[in-house]
Order: sequence, then C-alpha cells, then structure tokens
Amino acid sequence: MYYPDDVVEEVRSRNDIVDIVSGYVKLQKKGSSYFGLCPFHHEKSPSFSVSPGKQMYYCFGCGAGGNVITFLMQYENYTFPEALKVLADRAGIELPKQEMSKEARAQADLKMTLLEINKLAANYFHYQLKQPHGRTGYEYLTKRGLSDDTIRHFGLGYSNKTSDDLYRYLKGKGYGDGILKESGLFTISERGTWDKFWNRVMFPIMDTNNRVIGFGGRVMGDGEPKYLNSPETKLFDKSRNLYGLNFAKSSREKYFLICEGYMDVIAMHQAGFTNAVASLGTAFTTQHAALLKRYTSQVILTYDSDDAGVKAAMRAIPILKEVGISCRVLNMKPHKDPDEFIKNLGADAFRQRIAEAKNSFLFEIDVLKRGYDLEDPEQKTNFYTAVAKKLLEFSDALERDNYIQAVSREQFINYQDLKQLVNRTAARLGPAWAESRQAAGYGSYGGAARQNPAPGDAGSGAPNGPPYAWRDGAASDGGVRRPGQRKREKEDGAKQSQRLLLTWLIEDPRLYDKIRGIVTPDDFKEELYHKVAQMVFDGLEAGNLSPAEILNHFINDEEQYKEAAALFNASLKDSLGSEEQKKAFSETVIKVRKNSLDEASRTAADIGQLQEIIRARSALKTLHISLD
Repeated sequence: MYYPDDVVEEVRSRNDIVDIVSGYVKLQKKGSSYFGLCPFHHEKSPSFSVSPGKQMYYCFGCGAGGNVITFLMQYENYTFPEALKVLADRAGIELPKQEMSKEARAQADLKMTLLEINKLAANYFHYQLKQPHGRTGYEYLTKRGLSDDTIRHFGLGYSNKTSDDLYRYLKGKGYGDGILKESGLFTISERGTWDKFWNRVMFPIMDTNNRVIGFGGRVMGDGEPKYLNSPETKLFDKSRNLYGLNFAKSSREKYFLICEGYMDVIAMHQAGFTNAVASLGTAFTTQHAALLKRYTSQVILTYDSDDAGVKAAMRAIPILKEVGISCRVLNMKPHKDPDEFIKNLGADAFRQRIAEAKNSFLFEIDVLKRGYDLEDPEQKTNFYTAVAKKLLEFSDALERDNYIQAVSREQFINYQDLKQLVNRTAARLGPAWAESRQAAGYGSYGGAARQNPAPGDAGSGAPNGPPYAWRDGAASDGGVRRPGQRKREKEDGAKQSQRLLLTWLIEDPRLYDKIRGIVTPDDFKEELYHKVAQMVFDGLEAGNLSPAEILNHFINDEEQYKEAAALFNASLKDSLGSEEQKKAFSETVIKVRKNSLDEASRTAADIGQLQEIIRARSALKTLHISLD
C-alpha cells in the first residue's frame, strides 16, 4: 500500500521516538541520548541508544537501528502500512484512503472474514476444554504437566466428539458454507458436512501478530492421524509459519530453540525457555529459515534424540547455513525430547545442555562416523577421506584450518595428517568440483577467482602444484597480494572514506561549511552513499537536516536500511577535537574527491574533460581545510 512521502513524514515527526521506545524498553538518560538494554538481542550491559535529536535508535551491539516507524516494524513485526497506521492513530492523523481494485478488496475481505472465523473457533475450542465433555482433553494436558496459566497463554482447547459441533456453532453465527469451506475447518461435500477436528486437543496456530491462522489437533485415544493440522488456506501456509514464534520473537535470548512439536514448545515456554519454536508438521524449510533470520542469527536444534530426530537435524543444518544462521545441536540423551528431558531432569539441567550444545559441523561429522566400521582399516580410511572432503566446504583458509584442528581433536586424528589429506583431496577433486561448490554457495576456493595464473602457480593446475590455493602458503592463503586483491582493497578504502565523511557531516553539520564547493554528492560513487549524500547535502544546505526522515526512503530495502542507519549512528571519538582527528578529516575529504576524479578519468569522453580532471587533481595537492 502506497502513502505519499509527506504523509509518512508527518506521521513520523508527530511521534517522538523516546515516548514510543520507552513503552517497550526501560531507558536512562546519559548526556543527550537515552540508553537501555536492546530489545532485539540478549545483553547485560546497555548498548541500545535512542537519540531525541536525530529521532533515531541504534544498538551498538547488534546493529539494529532506524526511526520510530521501523522500531514498531522490528519489535512488533508489523508491515510498513500496519506500523504507519498505529502511529497515525496515536497522533490523531487520518491516513488517506487507498483505492483498491475490486479483486484486491475481495481478497482483503476474505482474509478478514477467515481471521474472524478462526478467532471464534479458537475461543469455542478453549471454552469446550473446561466443560464436562472436554474433561478428556483437559486431563491429557494436565497429566502432561501443563498449568492452567500455560493452557490459557497458548489458548489450548478441545474439539468435541460430535462430528459437526463447530459447524453448527458457526452456522448459528451467520456464516455460509462457502466461506466455512475456505477456512479449512470443515469438509463440505455432497455426502454431507463435518468438522475436520473432533475429539482432539486443539492447538491454535498464530502468526507473528498473534492472529489465529490455523489449528493443530492431537487425537484423544487411538485414532489416526495422531496429529492433524489445518490444510493450506488463504491464511495458513505451514512451510512459512513456526509454532510459538509469536511469543518467541519477544524473548531476550540471542538464539532460538527449534524443536519438533507443539508440546515441546509449550513445555519449554512453561519452564522459562520462551525462545522455543517448532515447524508445523512438516520438514524444516528455507522459508522457515528466512523467517527466523528476521529475528536471530543463531539457533539450537533440540530435535528428538531418535533416528528421525537426527535426520531432521541433518536436513535443517544446511538450510540454516544457507540463510546465514549458525546453529548448534543439543544432546537430549538419555531422554527422547525436551518435554521428557525437562520433566525428568529439570530446567537447570536443560540450560546446562544448551550451554554444551555441539557445533553443527562437528555434529555432522559424528553422524557421518556412524556409517563406518572403524575397526576395519579400509572403512576407517574411507571415513577419513569423507571427513577431508567435507572439510572442503569451508572456502576460507583460516576457518577451514580451525575446523581441521577441531575435527582432529574430536576424532583423534593427527592434525598434520588430516591437513595433508584435505589438501590432497582438493587436488584430486580439481577445478570443476571447486567451481560446483562455489555455485552451490560455498564460496570460492583460494585462487579460483584468479585469471591467467602463472605456470606452476597454485591456481594454474600445473603438475608441480594442486589446482586452487590449497597448498600451504599458496595464493590468497599465504599473504601474497594479487592484482584483484589490490583492486578490492582500493575499492574498500574508497567506500570507507565515503562512509566516514558522511558520518562526520551528520554528526557535526557545521563541517559542511568547510567542504562546500570541494565535495558534492556526485563524489560519492557508492550507490547507497550517493543517495544518502544527496539528501544530507540538501538538508544541510536548507538548514533542516533530518536523519530520521532520510531513513524513510530506505524502509523497503532491509540491507540498505541497516547500512544507512549505521551511517547516522557511528561513534566518533574526540569529535574532531584533536589535531590528529582534524588531519584525518582533511585527508578523508581529499580521498573522497580524489577517488571520484580517478573514476571520472576512466570514463572521460574527450581530451577536454581529461584536462579538466588533471587540473582538479593538481588543485587537491595544495588543498588545505582548516577546522579552526
């Protein structure tokens, strides 16, 4: 949904960020800013800063930052229109009505009606649980150790043995068969109508905004299937939702616990582990991982300790790695699942197991080992070869060596022997294999990206050296700078100079007078920095620079937003008070301008432009910027 920029800015400016954030975080004033414990990651020392002057928040620990709109989006998991509506209502601003197509309005109305039906169904099931005919379900839950508070917190319920109980209730509320069939709660056909769920303990499934989007049901007795989930509907996609995430997203822990079922999640939350979630009767998917990535970069897998649980963990590990989430695996033995473990050994023992959870790669090696008889010399050799090949998943030489050391310790393999085996395995597999690994997302291997390597170089595939940089001291592993590496370093330096200059200008607008006419927004060649520079320079020129307003322009791109927010919240020591800092500022200005001229010289259209660039370069040599 689109809202004009002036409307977005009015809503933002009418909501003070300190007032909003203090409703969620306890803040303490220090200097011109407020500080508190970050609500987006677990920490003991406050690193979460709220600036009333900039109308922005920023965490120096995890990098979360933004304005009042994105705070609500991050904390409440609102969409942009939802956050804007909440803030507009709070400020007494009426947002302009958005015209919707007939089809879009019909879809919106359908989803709203389905949400109403699910909410009514959840309340109905919860009510039935405490009635005489719901005693079977209530006793099942209490025998599993759940308190009344936990039952109420998760909205647990019971579906009666009558096969059309819920159907008759909702028909009485005025809903027709068409919309009831869309809800996924009923089977409606020529043969008759009946409830999908009956004689089951009911688990409402909620989205991250605490709206009921589906249900899970555990049969009472020997019926099949034991667990039944709602089918796919306009609201419910089991591959894109996680049970318990609506509660876990507010946990202060820096990691999430992923388990297999509803009862595991509920038992763990009751025991104080409020960061537990579970997939909904389906294997863990890339969509699940992408959803988790919005809230954390670390997970601990707490799947059942049986073979099925091990297989589930082995499937989940590469999916999590693919989206950039690091994971560890918790050892549940001698018990089967978290619920059973906590009941028998208690929450403290479970917390200790969390602390001892195994690195996921080392867990994979342990599982790999189970497929070999290490008493047989041939199989033992095959195991070592398989380990060496798996270690080649690490493209970075230092990281790979760290894991070689760890595996050698864990598996009692001589470190030097294992390292040599890894190098020989890389040489045997050759360039085609390395390129296939790179295409699969494992990164480039040593010298793989280099072109036209010299004869005998580690990247040439020549007889006197293995292909790619697996030998000790070869290519990028050994500290030898290559042309491509120097180019990247130069590009990184140019980017750093642009970033630093922008941060200085934002931190101290008075510096703008010192560089006016020397540097312009066009000198910021990095695309994001050019956009920000244009808005910063315009604001400084007009005397109304507003960092929070500038961030509005990047809300729809998460990566750009985070990088832009960091620009506005960098911590600058001494604030250019020392001579050294003043010199650094002057040198940064010159670097930004010189890098811009260097790039312009490569694209000059004629000799006249090139001569102009040469004169500008000469002028830089005598340029002096005084900050006194």
